[in-house]
Order: sequence, then structure tokens, then C-alpha cells
Amino acid sequence: MNHPRRWWILVVLCLSLMVVVVDNSVLNVAIPSLIRDLGATNADIQWIIDSYVLVFAGLLLTAGSLSDRYGRRRALVVGLVLFGVASAVAALARTPEQLIAARAFMGVGGAILMPSTLSILVTVFDDRDRKKAIAIWSAVAMVAVIAGPALGGLLIEHFWWGSVFLLNIPVAVVALIAALVIMPESTGGRRRLDPIGALLSMVGMSALVWAVISLPQHGWTDYRTLTAFGVALVGLTAFTLWELRRSEPMLPLALFRDRDFSGASLSIVLLSFGSGGLTLVLTQYLQFVLGYGAMQAGFALAPMAVTAPIFNGVGVVLDRRIGSRFTIVVGFVLMAAGFGVLTSVDGYPILVAALIVMGMGAGVATPAAYGTMMGAVPREHAGVGSAVNDTVQQVGYAISVAVLGSVLAAAYRAEMPAGTPAQALDSIGAALAIGDPGLAETAKDAFTSAMTIGSIVGAVAALGAAVVAFALVRAGKPNAQADSQEPEKVGV
Repeated sequence: MNHPRRWWILVVLCLSLMVVVVDNSVLNVAIPSLIRDLGATNADIQWIIDSYVLVFAGLLLTAGSLSDRYGRRRALVVGLVLFGVASAVAALARTPEQLIAARAFMGVGGAILMPSTLSILVTVFDDRDRKKAIAIWSAVAMVAVIAGPALGGLLIEHFWWGSVFLLNIPVAVVALIAALVIMPESTGGRRRLDPIGALLSMVGMSALVWAVISLPQHGWTDYRTLTAFGVALVGLTAFTLWELRRSEPMLPLALFRDRDFSGASLSIVLLSFGSGGLTLVLTQYLQFVLGYGAMQAGFALAPMAVTAPIFNGVGVVLDRRIGSRFTIVVGFVLMAAGFGVLTSVDGYPILVAALIVMGMGAGVATPAAYGTMMGAVPREHAGVGSAVNDTVQQVGYAISVAVLGSVLAAAYRAEMPAGTPAQALDSIGAALAIGDPGLAETAKDAFTSAMTIGSIVGAVAALGAAVVAFALVRAGKPNAQADSQEPEKVGV
């Protein structure tokens, strides 16, 4: 049944979502400032970005399960408070190490609040309006991804890099007050706690993400990488076996036997892998190759932010007319086409065309993909179901940053001529800092060529997501399993 204040509740959920998403994307334009003002190395930059992902991904399943038990609004409120406090700490950081620690703290807050945004949405909207609400939710997420660099660039050009974190605080405060005033509490019932499952999931997921993000630095054969993958394998296997034995598991693994749930989940992983590092790469291309300032680089990504919300509505209409499976496939194929355009980028006009096509694809696919996945989740497990959605995205994102980062770095070095100073082989930013005009042009050409390789990887991943969706997601409308379950507890 629809909640009478559902659309106002959606506004609060979207504000909460923006806090997390904007913060992740805003860092991309702050990289040159962090290198200059904090003396951050390439490794520092990687960990400033990845410390958040590591903690966030490790805690998501546990946080989602706890929100089902103790209340999703309560989790949202706690997460907003922690995220706001951590943002203030990050803004005041004076060393890369302090900023890395603050970002990890932000990961805790983000992991607690993020699953609640989608799980609360599922509980206050019925089948008739849910896909429309998810379309708005995903449109806000897409706009926030692109708006982050624009807002960050504006702040950096007029203030200092720490101001990009202060941006979170007023939004978090408004969302916090609104959540307490208008949002109902909802739980999935008082299931027994599963501390062993929580510990195993945190160890397994954290080790997996650690292994993935350390690949570019250490390589596949390094003992640290192999150890991390080994811990991840043992931890996640033990978690699976433990959950299968429990009568009230933290994560109902039976969900993955549902074709809609597993198909949508795997498609989202593949798409996140293809597009996860996109903003990071494009902002560097705009700033280092085209010479845009931080604010200009942020606004240059606006075509995708404008196109995606428009085509979210198209996706909802297509979902009703041709079903979720074909809608998801159409969206992912458009995403692949956008990456195809990006392979021939040679200046901003071609980049705009690629962004528009990718925005069309993302807009069409995301409401159907998220709606299909969450439609297969019983309402009493909405929190952990949402956490699974967030987890697969974060794992795909982490793998994307690690693998694409390695591919881009290797392709960049391969394009640089023999005799290039070692410093210039580290990154395009280091090459430009040397101040040699000839070397700078060579580095720009090398980075552009490397982007082509990354775009091909993205196109293949998007096509893979389309194939998975076509093979696994049911041809008809997503099932209504979520609404056929025993009603959960919802308070006003």
C-alpha cells in the first residue's frame, strides 16, 4: 500500500542519496589540488578514494541486515550523522593520512545510510508507483555523480579543496531533520542477530575489495594480493556455508535462485565494472589533456546528467510496454554504443556525443534493473536486499578502478617513447608538472590513446551486462513477490 507521504519521503531519500554520491564524484576534480596542497602521491590519491570504498563495501551487508531488524529510518539517521561528522573531519585534514582516515570514517556512515534509501522506498511505494519512484531515485543518483565534479570545481576555484567536504554538511542536516519529521519507521521483524555471519561478510568483502584495489600497485603474483584473495575466498565461502545452515540468515541466499534477482544483480556488477572509473578518467582527460579548470571540467560532464533523467522516464514507459528484460537490454546496448563513441574521442564534441548516448542508456536501464532486483526481495528483507544492490555496485566499481586503472597505466606507459623520464611514466599529471612542452604533448596523446583501451573494456562490459540480462531476467513483467510476502512492521 502506498504511504500518504510517499513523495515527500522520496525527496528525503534522494537528499540522503545525494550526500553519498556527490561526495564520491566530487573528489575527482580535487585530485590536482590534493597533490599540490597536501603533497599527496599517486598512492595517497588511490587510498583517499579507495579507503571509503573498502570500508563501505565491507559493512554494507551487515548494515542492511541491522536496518531490517532495528529500523530503516533509524539507520538512515545514524548514517547521516556519522557522514556529516566525518565530512567535517575530512575538510580539516592537514595530511594525506588524516584525509584517508576521515574517508574511511565516511565509509562507515555511508554503509549505514545507503541501503536505507532504497529499502525505505520499496516499503512506502506499491507496485503501481515503485518503478516511477526508482526512476527518480536513480536519476538523482546519476545527476549527483555528474553534479559532484561541477560543484567541486566551483568550490575549489573559489575556496580550498576542503570545501568539497563541507558541501555534505548542510544537505545532511536538512535530510536528517526531514527524516525525523515526516518519515515512518519500518522494520522487517525481530529476527535473531547473526554476529558470526556479520563478521564473515565483513572479512570476506573487505579482503576482496582490498585485493582488487591493490592489484595496480602489487600485481597478480605478489604475496599480498594472493593473500588478500585467499582471505576473501575463505571468508566468503565460510559466510555462504554459515548462512545456509541458519534458519534466520542475515542474507537469504535463496534470493539468488530467483532469475530476476540474480540476473539484475550480475548485470549491475558488469555495468558498474564498465562505467565505475568513467568519471575519474574523463575528469583527468578534461583537465590534463584539454586544459579545463576544475569547475569547467565538472560542468563539461553535464550532457550525461541532463540526458539520463530524461531517459529514466523513457525507461519506465518501455518497462510497462515491453517488459523489464528487453528494457534492460536496450539500455545496456546504448551504454555500449556510448563507450564505442568514446573510443574515437578527439576533443570535446565527440565526448559530448558519447556522454549523451551513455546517458540515454543509463536512463533507460537503471529503473528496470533496480526495480527487477528489488521486486524479487521479500519486504522483510528490503534492507539487506538493498545492501546487496549497493554491494554489487561497489564491488563492480572497485574492480573497475583497479583493473581499468592498471590497463590505462600500462597503455599510457606503452605509448610513451623510449627515454621518457621515469617521473613522466607514472602519470600524465607528473609528466605535465615537468614543464617540457614537447613531453606534455606526447603525454596528452598517450593518455588519449590509453582512454581508447579503457573505452573498449567498458563497451565489452556493457554488452556482457546486456547478454546476462537477456539470458536470466524473465521476459515478462518482474514478479510481485515482494508484495506477496507477510507484511512488515511500518510505523507512522
